[in-house]
Amino acid sequence: MKWEQLLSLKRQGDTSKRLRIEQDDTRLGFEVDYDRIIFSAPFRSLQDKTQVIPLSKTDFVHTRLTHSLEVSVVGRSIGRLVGKQIVEKYPHLKEIHGYQANDFGAIVAAAALSHDIGNPPFGHSGEKAIGEYFSIGKGQKHKDFLTNKEWQDLIDFEGNANGFSVLTSSRPGIEGSIRLTYAVLGAYMKYPKESLPKKPTSNIADKKYGFFQTDKDFFKEVAEELGLVANKTGEDIGYERHPLAYLVEAADDICYTIIDFEDGINLGLVSEDYALEYLIKLVKDTIDTAKYQTLTTKEDRISYLRALAIGNLINDAVRVFIENEEAILKGAFPFALMDKSKYKAQIDDIIQLSVKNIYQSREVIEKELSGYQIINNLLHKFITAYNNNYEGKATNYDKLLLKILPEKHHQEKESLYERLLLICHFVSLLTDGKAVLYNQIISD
Repeated sequence: MKWEQLLSLKRQGDTSKRLRIEQDDTRLGFEVDYDRIIFSAPFRSLQDKTQVIPLSKTDFVHTRLTHSLEVSVVGRSIGRLVGKQIVEKYPHLKEIHGYQANDFGAIVAAAALSHDIGNPPFGHSGEKAIGEYFSIGKGQKHKDFLTNKEWQDLIDFEGNANGFSVLTSSRPGIEGSIRLTYAVLGAYMKYPKESLPKKPTSNIADKKYGFFQTDKDFFKEVAEELGLVANKTGEDIGYERHPLAYLVEAADDICYTIIDFEDGINLGLVSEDYALEYLIKLVKDTIDTAKYQTLTTKEDRISYLRALAIGNLINDAVRVFIENEEAILKGAFPFALMDKSKYKAQIDDIIQLSVKNIYQSREVIEKELSGYQIINNLLHKFITAYNNNYEGKATNYDKLLLKILPEKHHQEKESLYERLLLICHFVSLLTDGKAVLYNQIISD
């Protein structure tokens, strides 16, 4: 892979080249991407979507929106630090093409801002609930009418693939949704493969999948424009990651490791003594002991350690990337950056404690169970109404129910797969609160 190709400013539908050297630095294309994401409706809905605690009304607990903003900030820092060294290593990127170190930060920041944009209500349990509606629920009856890959898309419903669809799917009069640059789409694509074969290797890029069958052609176009390395044969489609996707993933890993942990502390799910012990292991080489001893409140002590920990992990992610940059460009680095961090043992300890005390806490489990029921009910009612309407046998109830669908979902879909995916897409874009409200309205 070549950096000048990986940093493509092309957008869906472009008929001419966009050259970095001709860009207005006061309105850079990658920064336009960030703005477009910020002003999009799917991004705004993240303010009422779960990060750790579903339906939490506590103001210091993170939502998907605050998490995404924080990941974006961390991603920008990592991107700029990496970009500075890449531009120094390959001076032609600046001298001939006009790329700057901050371009890397802008690309990573935009991709990181959108990294959760396709996640359903109620956290990762929302993805599982959609998948299980088809694999073990009432949606099983559709299996025989779909291809293997279409069925796998549904039973392993994936927020990353849904996000790619949110960011790129065309509709009448709107080509390419919000039309991001291919560089940002490439950095967004953590799992650049289709749903089958499932986990064909231990390569981190094969862990999940990154696009639905409806988006396959455009996904291939983006991958080929960026020069990503193909790693599948025959009819199966898959690529090695865009190098900057590693940085987006690292920013996310850093934030959920440290900040979800902080949420658990603030909620009283993790004791301060435990928290200090675990965080100090991450910051022992950089902590200002005298300053720390002047902090008199738990909130201030935790905030100080959190900031130091994030800074240390950012610097280490940059180190791992730069040390392995040539292997990454060859498509020969099958790991997440933080898996090779010198702090991996400390990260694993924090995650293990978070799983036990936060993600598996009674409050989280009770609300995830509620989310399962809500999503299953919404899917069943709307899929039934939508298919009945397509087949010309909609009841009055069905017609009323379909009036709830936003205008953009009032589309004729000949394919059963596309009809099922359209309703999954609608449910996935609901906020936690709107999902609860609709469920109350339509419940028997």
